[in-house]
Amino acid sequence: MEFTVIDYSIFALLLVLSVAIGLFYALSGDRQRTVQEFLLANRNMGFLPVALSLLATFQSAVAILGVPGEIYRFGTEYWFLGCSYLLGLLIPAHIFIPVFYRLRITSTYEYLELRFNKTVRVFGTITFIFQMVIYMGVVLYAPALALNAVTGFDLWSAVLTMGLVCTLYTTLGGLKAVIWTDVFQTLVMFAGQVAVIVVGARRVGGMARVWRLAEQEGKISGIDLDPDPFERHTFWTLAVGGIFMMLSLYGVNQAQVQRYLSARSEREAKLSCYAVFPCQQIVLCLSCLTGLVMFVYDREHPLVPAQRPGDSDQLVLYFVMDVLQDLPGLPGLFVACLFSGSLSTISSAFNSLATVTMEDLVRPHCPGLSESRATLFSKLLALGYGLLCLGMAYVSSMLGPVLQAAISIFGMVGGPLLGLFCLGMFFPCANPTGAVVGLLAGLAMAFWVGIGSLLHSMGTAGRAPPPNSTTHPPVGNLTTVLATTLLAPTLAPQSPTGLQKFYSLSYMWYSAHNSTTVILVGLLVSLLTGECGGVGAGGSPRPAHPPLCPPGPTPAAAVDPRTIYPVLPRLLCCLPQKYRQRLCCGVSFPAQDTDCADTVVKSNGVANGLAPPGPGQREEEEGQGYVRAAGAPAYALQETSF
Repeated sequence: MEFTVIDYSIFALLLVLSVAIGLFYALSGDRQRTVQEFLLANRNMGFLPVALSLLATFQSAVAILGVPGEIYRFGTEYWFLGCSYLLGLLIPAHIFIPVFYRLRITSTYEYLELRFNKTVRVFGTITFIFQMVIYMGVVLYAPALALNAVTGFDLWSAVLTMGLVCTLYTTLGGLKAVIWTDVFQTLVMFAGQVAVIVVGARRVGGMARVWRLAEQEGKISGIDLDPDPFERHTFWTLAVGGIFMMLSLYGVNQAQVQRYLSARSEREAKLSCYAVFPCQQIVLCLSCLTGLVMFVYDREHPLVPAQRPGDSDQLVLYFVMDVLQDLPGLPGLFVACLFSGSLSTISSAFNSLATVTMEDLVRPHCPGLSESRATLFSKLLALGYGLLCLGMAYVSSMLGPVLQAAISIFGMVGGPLLGLFCLGMFFPCANPTGAVVGLLAGLAMAFWVGIGSLLHSMGTAGRAPPPNSTTHPPVGNLTTVLATTLLAPTLAPQSPTGLQKFYSLSYMWYSAHNSTTVILVGLLVSLLTGECGGVGAGGSPRPAHPPLCPPGPTPAAAVDPRTIYPVLPRLLCCLPQKYRQRLCCGVSFPAQDTDCADTVVKSNGVANGLAPPGPGQREEEEGQGYVRAAGAPAYALQETSF
């Protein structure tokens, strides 16, 4: 089916309005003349636009294409991922947001320098850049692939159009333009998905009939409590493994943390996290219902074999074009929905990459950089990453199914980053050496499992994977494998053993497995090395070898209490007081009794609860945040418990 003029007009309107929002914020207010305005929207955003932007950032075409296809093939078990959203959003709201917001940082990785040293910060920054550059290529390629499949529009022309439009409004309007285009694009995504569900369900007799027929065909999954981590999707895999994936996205990912930091207050930042929870549930529900409607529609109005898509990522679009073919404008609305998802994610990637590159790699080496020049460099970085994204889209065309490939990338790289932040925030005994070695060990483990899984799948290219398989189809034979999986019954393969079994680990456990590796290796190396070099809070040098505190080697004097959240003493609150003290590793918190339970500390008028500067210490706000001179640090830890 070819697009009509109305369809193309709706699609063009999406692009024009997105650019118009960028131009509006480029020409209004302070006209993006400061780093704080360009990268943090002047820290003046309300919770609702921030919440919708948080939702849109990773609710991309990856999910819009992938989740319905997943439900169509394997049933509703994926729906249990929604169980992970509660803790996956409460933990960032009550642990990560308070720590990051009160430090008044711009880049998440500034935290790593405050907690460890500059080396750890650079390692974290480079890892994040690698993660996001790969992921944004996947997100840019997916909707262009879909548009090519259903309209015949040239694949790489679509990639260029979307990439350049996104680069334009991100470079011109900064984070404020990104957030408000996210709000607009989120509404377009909702409209597109609802239109498909309503029209599709009506054509097969209503949602009640869709549910009944899907249940008869075994597509409504029960709760599978199998604890086997090698099963692709079970309740535990989705509800528990999904928590770690959510934490890697909403807890420590720069694209999301940057939105929290743009809120006008810590309370607004927390409210944005609360508000995104029901939105996430609605989006998951819409995607799963689309998959069920697609399944029933295909049973009653089957596509002829020649029309069946060879790639599961195009499956949804073929269904949409068939359902909406008599309703001009709605096919264009759904394709606009896909492009909205990608534009919101890619623009967030550009902005966050420009932020970490400027704050973590450029500014430390150019301390005398003026505000106007720093703002110009930030815009040029956003432009440069936009052009790099176009190149990465070609690499993405070599990946397997979009949903699993994208989540696997986040699990493979996001998991070690989550482990690094948890190591620093929850374990005062961890030192910089342990942090770096732990991160490298986590990345090594991540790529060992991920690449091993890919090679294992290439070795079994001659047969289609079973429904529970977690391996990735080989690049060269992707169409054959997917077509075989969708259209023909398969023989049960032999159970893998040894390393092959290890490579069958469910992709939903990647984040948990890799972050745990970072923590365990980091703690072990910290215990063995006993080093604590670097600088303390406020730039003051850390003591070289002060007395060690049990159970870890890092001296209490070397740890900034603002960078620690005492999770172990709280979880083990039933222990005697002396053991809770040992879990604090000697780190003392002002206005507390001898154990390390948090106490509310009044901020004496200083924004966000930070203590007033101590003697000989100055603290001044410059565009992007606070610059602290060397001197005796003054700490204040506020209540952050649930």
